[in-house]
Order: sequence, then C-alpha cells, then structure tokens
Amino acid sequence: MTKKIAIVGAGVVGASAAYYLSKEKDIELTIFDEGIGQGTSAAAGIISPWLSRRRNQKWYRMVKAGAAFYPKFLSDVMDGDPIPNTVYSKVGTLLFKSKYRHLEELLEIGYKRREEAPEIGDLQILSPEEIKQKVPIYTGELSALWASGGAKVDGKELVTLLIEKATQNGATFIQERVETLKPESNGVTISTGQSAYSFDSIVLAVAAWLPMLLEPLGYELDLRPQKGQLAILQLQDTPTATWPVIMPEGEFDIIPFEDGRIVIGATHENDKGFDLKIDSSLLTSMVKDSVAIFSTYFDQATIVDYRSGTRAYTSDFSPYYGPVPSLPNVYAASGLGSTGLTAGPLVGKELALLAMNQETHLPLSDYPIEQYIKKTNHLTK
Repeated sequence: MTKKIAIVGAGVVGASAAYYLSKEKDIELTIFDEGIGQGTSAAAGIISPWLSRRRNQKWYRMVKAGAAFYPKFLSDVMDGDPIPNTVYSKVGTLLFKSKYRHLEELLEIGYKRREEAPEIGDLQILSPEEIKQKVPIYTGELSALWASGGAKVDGKELVTLLIEKATQNGATFIQERVETLKPESNGVTISTGQSAYSFDSIVLAVAAWLPMLLEPLGYELDLRPQKGQLAILQLQDTPTATWPVIMPEGEFDIIPFEDGRIVIGATHENDKGFDLKIDSSLLTSMVKDSVAIFSTYFDQATIVDYRSGTRAYTSDFSPYYGPVPSLPNVYAASGLGSTGLTAGPLVGKELALLAMNQETHLPLSDYPIEQYIKKTNHLTK
C-alpha cells in the first residue's frame, strides 16, 4: 500500500529527508518549498565541529555524528560517481586564536576528542610561515590549529543536488508556500494559496518558520529567527580550490571555493525577524575585518555577490527533532542554528526514518521536541 508523505521545507534537513524517502518504492513523496529566505541556500559552511568549546554534550554528539556521516551520505547520493567539489570537499581547517596558549588548550581537546572521532585527522599548531604554505595570500602574524579532517560545503549546491536526486526518484516538487495544516482522522491536509493536499504523514523542516504552521493549531514554541548574511569575493587568477577553510576569532569564517571564489560570513543578527534585505555596509565592514585579520589581498578582491538567510535557535541553543506532540503522523526538527549544514543531512535521515515508522539512531530523548513545542489548546485564526 502506497503511503503519501509530504516534506515542508527544502533546506538541508528537508532535502536530505526527501532524498531518503524518495528511494522508497511504497512512498508517494511531495516536497513543498516557497524558495524564499531558506537558511541553507544562503550558507557556505565548515564541517569541523570537534574543536568547539560549547559545553552541551548532546549537541556535540549530534554534530560529531553529522560530520562523520557526510562522506558516506554523499557517496550514497552520488551512487558511485565522484562527489562534486562544488558541493563538498575535505580540505582541512585552520582555527585561529589571538593567544597561543588557547591554541595549545584546543590541541589537547582535539587529541582527546579524536579518540572517538578519528575523522578529525591530523592535528598540529602551524606557524605563520606554515600557514602561508597552505594559503599563500596569508599576511597575518598569528599561528593556527590545523585539523586535516575539516571540510567545506556549499549549502545551495547541496540542496540543489538532493532535490534533483529526489525528483529523479519520482518525488514531486511544489514551489508554493504552505499556509496551514489541518489534522484529519486519517492524516493531515496541507493548504497553500492555490490548493489543498491530503497526506498520511508530514515532515516539517521549516526551521524558524515552524511557529507559523503550529501556533494556529494551539502550540507555543521556543524558537527564534536569526539573520545571517555573507559576502562572496573574487580573487583574480588565484587557484583556491584546495585551500583550507579558515576560522578566525569572531563570528565570521573564510571559506575558499574553486576559481578564486572566497566566501566570508556569516553574520549573526538577532531581532531582525525575517528581514532578508542585504546590508552591504555591514558586509563591507566584515570584509575589511578579514583584511586586517587574515589577508591584505582581500582588499584587491571584488565583491561579486551577497547571500542572506534565516537560521533558527532555541532559548538554550539546543536542537530538537521528533514527533510533534498531540499531532499524529507529523514530525519536525528545528533549532540547529549555524550548525545546520553539519547536522542537517543526519537529522534529515532521522526524520525520514520516523516518517517510515522505523527506529532512529540519534536518541529522541537527547533532543526532546516536547520541551520546545507545547500544546496549549489556544487556537488562533
């Protein structure tokens, strides 16, 4: 018997869930995404969670597992073909600290964590001269911690690949905004501005937009949007494809891609709601900071593009996923914040398993959705 499943949201979580569900012969899959404001499409990310000093161990277990999951995940997606370097590439990570002793402390942390996460790879502190051998345009004076297992991901390229694979497998993609959910006795009805559709199960992967779908059904959610912007620079006649990703102190990273393209970002802007307008002055300031911190060559580069998107955070910065309380056959995940690209494919697979009534690998009790989504029965119109 065919099961009709909908995925609402085609960021990295939803697109990954779509890829897995689309492979099932007894599932009729429909994907909804309006295509506006998606955090993943505005993201170019670093897969290097092992040296974080956040104390949330459950969060760390999720991102550690997510980083380890990537190579096999993309190998499965490509079905034996090479993984496109434009999507994902393991190039190593350079992590900077202004004080050398902080690098030494992180090196010790890295050694301990490598015992359970060998994918960290080689660890060592590099001098400015050694950094320049890896990134010839480096003009700074600080040393950095090198982790050879670090990788880079272009979020937009990744979700495009996953949705292409899902539709090739037979999934239907509808570029419309889902406006309402209506529980029925045998499933859930989704309404857009144009049509209504009935499904047996629904996966909600809409990040910060989740309250808009659940609050009308009488839920209170612990979730807030955060704006992120990044700038894309172009260095002329510079081979950058194999350069490592760079994590200076502060809120932005520097991610070299192929053909001289350098991504700098992203900002972490609270209290902006769902505003997606580009603030070029803010991004220009961020580029100037990267000139001072990392390379004067960025002064000669051209800013060729900007991206803007919305992340989702909970009050304690913890992610969650699972069945939505008191809403049968509806599953959701959110709160991944700036680690969405790292954990997203694994969380997407977990949601796909839930939708198929199969056991997950990440313990649901570690990421309790009922702590962040609570039924109040105060329905809104």
